[in-house]
Amino acid sequence: MRFLRLPLAALAGLLLLTACPSKTPDAGTDAGAPEAALPKAPVFNADSAYAFTAKQVAFGPRVPNSKAHIACGDWLVAKLKGYKLKVLQQPFDAMTFDGTNIHGRNIIAQFQPQAARRVAIFGHWDTRPFADADKVHKNAPMDGASDGASAVAVALEMARVLSLQPDSLAPAVGVDFILFDAEDWGYETTTQADLKDQLEESATTSSWCLGSQYWAAHLLPAGYKAEYGVLLDMVGAKGGTFTREGTSRENALGPLNKIWNTAARLGYSDYFRYQDTGSITDDHVFANKAGVPTIDIYHYNNSVDIFPAYHHTTADNMSIIDRKTLKAVGQTMLQTLYVD
Repeated sequence: MRFLRLPLAALAGLLLLTACPSKTPDAGTDAGAPEAALPKAPVFNADSAYAFTAKQVAFGPRVPNSKAHIACGDWLVAKLKGYKLKVLQQPFDAMTFDGTNIHGRNIIAQFQPQAARRVAIFGHWDTRPFADADKVHKNAPMDGASDGASAVAVALEMARVLSLQPDSLAPAVGVDFILFDAEDWGYETTTQADLKDQLEESATTSSWCLGSQYWAAHLLPAGYKAEYGVLLDMVGAKGGTFTREGTSRENALGPLNKIWNTAARLGYSDYFRYQDTGSITDDHVFANKAGVPTIDIYHYNNSVDIFPAYHHTTADNMSIIDRKTLKAVGQTMLQTLYVD
């Protein structure tokens, strides 16, 4: 869940502050100087990422405390270990806004754990237990194909590809794939107003992103530091568009520019738009609080609806997943690791 916390007046202001999409890379470079060729990076396989998305969905909704959730978590751990990454698990208990005690598990996998320079790739692997934005099936669980599974699939494919590189072709940074749990069991004021009287006292912004909140308070690895982090969220749907989110600009403008400019040079500006949009509450908020300058790449719809129509509905299934979107995100992320 990427829950917008803006009053109506601020949202109206956002319509005025939001820039139009542009194909022009970020200013600050010498427009007259010839651009050096991008360093060689491995190829991101969109078919593989699509299969990883489908595999997660096949477990069923990955709702904490469910059999599908446990089975998918075990599969993720085994898969990452199979790529010879150093895998750590961080179990935790948390109370949801509706008083449910859940058992969560953050999963951390390290590529080149000995490297001093590090980049974090974040995502969440759980699904929301109810499709509260669905006009017909409001209480149904969701597949979470884009919202959750697609980001994890991109991370898995990046891990797979990197694990195949000889030392001479490995990036100059270590990469930590940090998959948060219990991100999406939060209270949504616009769709769950009928539950207001049932809320726990702690049901505020902190009702979202329970796994990243736990990780930020109990860093694993201990004392974790990274040059920057990238949160991937809803990165697999057809027509996916990603904008320069407010908290990302405030905390990690350098990495944000680097990624958007890399995407432009790869020909993916139709996906990565030079458009500044408002701040949202997502796992990157807590990664930033933990000292990791982190941006959020999520499917932005428009200034009015913010999130795409499938968001928190039963329509978030494999029918919306598009290999082209997965390729644009995954190849951009892989290439960025090789750009100084």
